[in-house]
Parts: sequence; structure tokens; C-alpha cells
Amino acid sequence: MITETGHFALILALIIAIVQMSVPLWGAHQNDNRLMQVADPAAMAQFGLVLISFCALMHAYVTSDFSIQNVALNSHTSKPMLYKISGVWGNHEGSMLLWVLILALFGAAVAAFGNNLPTRLKANVLAVQASISVAFLLFIILTSNPFLRLNPAPFEGQGLNPILQDPALAFHPPFLYAGYVGFSMAFSFSIAALIEGRMDAAWARWVRPWTLAAWMCLTIGIAMGSWWAYYELGWGGWWFWDPVENASFMPWLAGTALLHCALVMEKRDALKVWTVLLAILTFSLSLMGTFLVRSGVLTSVHAFAVDPERGVFVLAIMLLFTGGGLALFAKRATELRRGGLFAPVSREGSLVLNNILLTTGCATVLIGTLYPLALESLTGEKISVGPPYFNSTFVPLMVPLLIALPFGPLLAWKRGDIVAAGGRLTWAIVLALLAFACASALSVEGPWMAPFGLALGVWVMMGAISELLFRANPHGANWQTAIRRVRQLPRSVLGTTFAHFGVGLMVFGIVATSAWRQESVLVMQPGSTADIAGYTLTFKGAKPERGPNYREKIGAFEVTKGGAMITTLQPAKRVYDAPPQPTSEAGIYASWRGDLYAVLGDEQLAGGFAVRLYFHPFVRCIWIGTLIMFLGGFISLTDRRLRVGAPKKAVRALPVAAE
Repeated sequence: MITETGHFALILALIIAIVQMSVPLWGAHQNDNRLMQVADPAAMAQFGLVLISFCALMHAYVTSDFSIQNVALNSHTSKPMLYKISGVWGNHEGSMLLWVLILALFGAAVAAFGNNLPTRLKANVLAVQASISVAFLLFIILTSNPFLRLNPAPFEGQGLNPILQDPALAFHPPFLYAGYVGFSMAFSFSIAALIEGRMDAAWARWVRPWTLAAWMCLTIGIAMGSWWAYYELGWGGWWFWDPVENASFMPWLAGTALLHCALVMEKRDALKVWTVLLAILTFSLSLMGTFLVRSGVLTSVHAFAVDPERGVFVLAIMLLFTGGGLALFAKRATELRRGGLFAPVSREGSLVLNNILLTTGCATVLIGTLYPLALESLTGEKISVGPPYFNSTFVPLMVPLLIALPFGPLLAWKRGDIVAAGGRLTWAIVLALLAFACASALSVEGPWMAPFGLALGVWVMMGAISELLFRANPHGANWQTAIRRVRQLPRSVLGTTFAHFGVGLMVFGIVATSAWRQESVLVMQPGSTADIAGYTLTFKGAKPERGPNYREKIGAFEVTKGGAMITTLQPAKRVYDAPPQPTSEAGIYASWRGDLYAVLGDEQLAGGFAVRLYFHPFVRCIWIGTLIMFLGGFISLTDRRLRVGAPKKAVRALPVAAE
């Protein structure tokens, strides 16, 4: 009964979404306030119905109801409860239901908290958002129904892909989808503004919090996926330029550019055309990621290789919204009023440079991801575009961006003074040069560009701190005054400082671990030793253990340094019960200078085990940096100017006449 309720709620949600799409849009066209007000309750009802449907599917997973095909294919009674729940979105059908749930959640959030939006704009936004829901609800109901029954029901399920049975992968998809789907709000606001023919600084302020929330979720989602790949797959790396990784990275790059572009539009009423175009393209890249993962055209450890019929449906959705959005943009772009003028050396100019480099970098990733697919479809020839291409095209674009990044916030709007900004960055320059000198002295044998990369990371971090210090103490006041000024700064300024500092720390970690990583692959017998990065590892052997739904062999490596005992690493080789698939669990020792990383391989016929040892210097700076970026976004989001639904001014009560 619960399953049928979930299926019925999904169909009702489609009907409500059709109403939400059509009635408020017609009301906005006719300027009928009653019809426009249908948008709010419809958005709330749609979210409630999709939530009921999602909870019904989750109930089926928790209770191991194998009469439902989706549960039978992706769950097992022996799975821990966390992975029974995460199994709901660990498959195509369930993940699409989560996709639509988050889509409806954003629409309901606008309905609930967008009280300061003009009625007509709000109606159009929710109507456009509902049109996306209609498309994906139709996709789920017609091609990807998660509530299909099996008769007779199997006694046991087939289980979830073992590499997905991990805490990071339990939370990675929801955050990633919140980022993907969150950019639909920027798309909806842009289409609504094009329909209405009105776009101004107030519109940019309304759209920024939704874009920022989506950017935050996508940032942390990508970081969690990177962290999972690092410690779970046993490859010893944190990023592989996998096509599915690129599918999430491209909308992140475009979304970052959109955030900065919207800032120019809010402050200076400029770059309107570019802001709208970026909003459309960012969501289009999110739809492209959905298509690539679900069309079966990509082979990846975390892609849903499904039948082509579903891929064609998603492709049609992508073409409909991308093509329709761009067509409306082409029709209306010439009607947008030109914004304020500015000099090339100005805050606006630095943000334009930011946009050019980010979007060009996004284009290089797009070409590297799609070119092999296009070539194979046209000629049948299979090629692989890997790290050499991306490192030689994407990285050179990011270098000038990082060099210019600290200057931007210190330049004035409209016309800036780059010499004065450079003077305020004196200590950042000194510390970056010091970092370059120290790194050069420690790497006399190369790699030669690594010291420059480390200095670049220090430059960005110190530049962010220099900006904050300048804003807090521009005229050399005492520290009590400076601290008071920091507390009085807008939270968006503090958030920008945190985000830029996080970027610098992430760059520092990327350069350090890429340039000075050490690796050793060998066969070790019990009692044998290996040296790496100043550590000595003694292999004590491997013993079998039994987990809740897997068998494993756990190796023991005693780690010493200079004769002193440091720790014992316990990497494992697991084989899951259902499906019977092997996985690797790395043993990692984290220290201030980097990670010692051990992977236990296959047992050898001649005795012993294949072992891979790595040392990753400062690798954790990558994820700490992304967490700081996320925190910066959160701090900015709490700025009252960016809060949708900020309290309105109180209406003064009229005096009551005495009787």
C-alpha cells in the first residue's frame, strides 16, 4: 500500500506541476493577481507530494521490500542501515527521484521565503521552475519508474555496488544534486526576467543567494567525491579528469563566473546580457552532466550506464531548455538596457577578467570531455583525453586568474588604482617570494615550476588576509578599532575573504602533492620492510576478518621513523557478498607534512602481497581549502542583503481616534 501511495503521489505531483507551470504564467501574462497567487501553494504541494513519493521508496529500502524491482536490484538484507538508505539514490531511478525532490524543494523555498519578490516575477520564476519539474517527472514516470513491482518477488536482493557503500558516497550525491539542481533557480530567474523584459540590480540581488547556495552545495559535493576517490578506490590520487568528474566541474566553473558576474550587475547595473547568458549556460551544463551520466555514453566508476532510450529522453530535455532559453535570450537580449561604464582597471574590470578565464577554462574542459565522444560517434575511433591535455590547457588559464585574484577586491568600482592596490599587497608579495625561495631551495632537482605554484597559493591566501586587514585598518588605527571594524564588515566581505583564502590553500595542496608525491610498488613478505619519505614500514602479515556484508584480509604495517614507532597502518582487501566484488581500503597516516598511504593488493602465488605505498605532501590542504570555501559561501549567505525574504520594514500603526 505504501508503494502504491508513493507512485500515486508522483503522478499527482506531475499534475500539480502542470498547474504550477501554466496558471501563474497565464496570470502574469494577464496581470491577474489571483492566478499568479496559485504559484505558492502549488509549489508547496508539489514538494510535499514528491517528498511522500521519496519517503515511500525509502521505506521500501529500509524494510527490504524486494517485490519492488528497484529495491531487488540495488539492496540486500545484510547491508548496514546507512547503505540501505543511501541505496535509494545509489541507482538511476532513485537518484532521479532525489533530483526532482531537490528541484521541488528549491521551488518551495522560493514560495516560502521569497516574499520580497515582485508578485509577477515570483509567479514567472515558479512557473519556469515547474516546467523543469514537469519534464523530469514525465521522464521518471514514463521511463524510470522506481515503483515497478516484481511477481514473484525474489527472496533476496542483488545488493548495492560495493564501492558505493561508503559514508562519503552516502552524502556525496545529495550535495552534488543540490548543486546541479540549485542552478535551476538562476535559470528560472533569468527566463522569468526575459519573459517580463525587466532586469536590474534588484534582480541580481534576488538571484545571488540561490546561485550561492547551489555553488556551496556543488563545492562540497565535488570535494566529498574527491575525498572518496582518494581513500576508497586505492589509486592514490584525488582527481583523475574522469568525464563524470568533469560533468560536475564544468557547472562549478560556470557557476563561479556567474556569482562574480551577478555581483557586478548588483553593484553597477552592468553586464546584464552576460549574466543572463551565464545563468542559462550554467544550468545547461548541469543538464549535460545529467545526460552524460545517464545516457550510457560514458564508462565510469560512478556513471549510470542505462539504456539509450533514457539517454535520448534526457537529451531531449536538455535541448528543450537549453535551446528554448537561448532562443528567448536571443530575442530579448537587445532590449536589455546598457549598464554603467567602467575603466579596464577597476573592480568591474577584474571581475570581467575572472569571467573570461573561468569560462574559457570551462570550454577547454568541455572540449576535452566531448571530443572523444564526438569522434567515436562520427568515425568509430576511440581515443582517450587524459591529464596531459587538461594540465596543458586548463592550468595555464588558471595561473593569470590566481595572480589577478588578490588585486580585484582592492580595486575601486568604476576606476581603480592598481599601483595603490599593489602597495596594500606588499606583505602578500613578500611572503609569496619567501615561499618561492624556500621551495626552490628544497627542490634543486625539480620540478622547476612547483616553487612558483606554491608561491601562487601563498600569494592568494595572503592576498585575502591583506584585503581584510586593509578594510579593518585602512589608516593604521589601533587594533581595538580594527577588531571593531572587522565585526562591522558586511558578512559578504568576510565570506569572500574565507573563500579566496580557501582557493589559495587548495592550490597550495594541489601543487605540493602533484609535484613531490612519492610512490613505491612492490611485493612484501611478512617481516620485510620498505622505506618511503623518511618512514620505514614493516609488513607484519595479513589476517582474514568478517564484516557485516563482506569478507576481508587486513594487512598490518608498523610505521617507524628514525627508529621511533609512529603508528600501524591496516589497509584491507575486501570481497562483498552481494554482489561479489572486490574493493580496496587504504591505510592512511596523516601528519602535518602529508599522508603516508598504503594499499594492500592481491596475494601472490610465490607468497606475500602486492603493496602500493605513497606519500602525498600537504594533500589535505586540498579538502581543507574546499571546506573553507564552503564556509565562506555560508558566511556570505547569512548577509542580510542576500537573504531572500529579509524582514520588511514595519508598518507604523495609525493613531486610533478617541471615541
